[in-house]
Amino acid sequence: MIQTVLIYALPVLFAITIHEAAHGYVARHFGDNTAYMMGRVTLNPLKHVDPMGTILMPLLLYFATSGAFLFGYAKPVPVNFSALRKPKRDMIWVALAGPASNFIQALLWGIVYTLLVGFDINERFFLEMCKAGVLVNLVMAAFNLFPLPPLDGGRVLVGLLPRRQAYAFSKIEPYGFFIVMALVIFHVVGDYWLSPLISLGYVVLDLLLSPLNLLFH
Repeated sequence: MIQTVLIYALPVLFAITIHEAAHGYVARHFGDNTAYMMGRVTLNPLKHVDPMGTILMPLLLYFATSGAFLFGYAKPVPVNFSALRKPKRDMIWVALAGPASNFIQALLWGIVYTLLVGFDINERFFLEMCKAGVLVNLVMAAFNLFPLPPLDGGRVLVGLLPRRQAYAFSKIEPYGFFIVMALVIFHVVGDYWLSPLISLGYVVLDLLLSPLNLLFH
């Protein structure tokens, strides 16, 4: 169990830190300096870690369910959408930045794994860490793309909907977290959203990594 925690610790820390920093960086690019002024456009994980959501909750759930159910969260990066140059359009890019950063990280972990195997470096700990890095980032990207605010997918949907419908839909946000949790508990998110998207993610990664794989065969 301790080995599993150690294998996942670094990928999870990178996944959360870069995800949140990406939101802040893209928000700054489109005109909102809120996250930058608060020191959140940084790769320092301590700025993004929430003691309850990032450490305590995942550990408690891991031990309570023997690893069957895990959930956690970081401190959300503050974004003042009204400060963006084109709020409705730019909101979409700010929201997509987090999941996109996770997919890129999944690809990088996949590249490292392919290189280790290709050069016959069979250190199990590092191979398992690479596999964990791919999985953690695909899960994080897929989960955050669920189309319900305050998740990133919900913000993308608000940005895409016509103004009246977007305003009505955004009112769900105060209850969104509880709705998502209920859907997770009843396996709706896992079976009908996460599983298909994660499977698709692995297919895309296999395609992107196939030229590198060919070099070692």
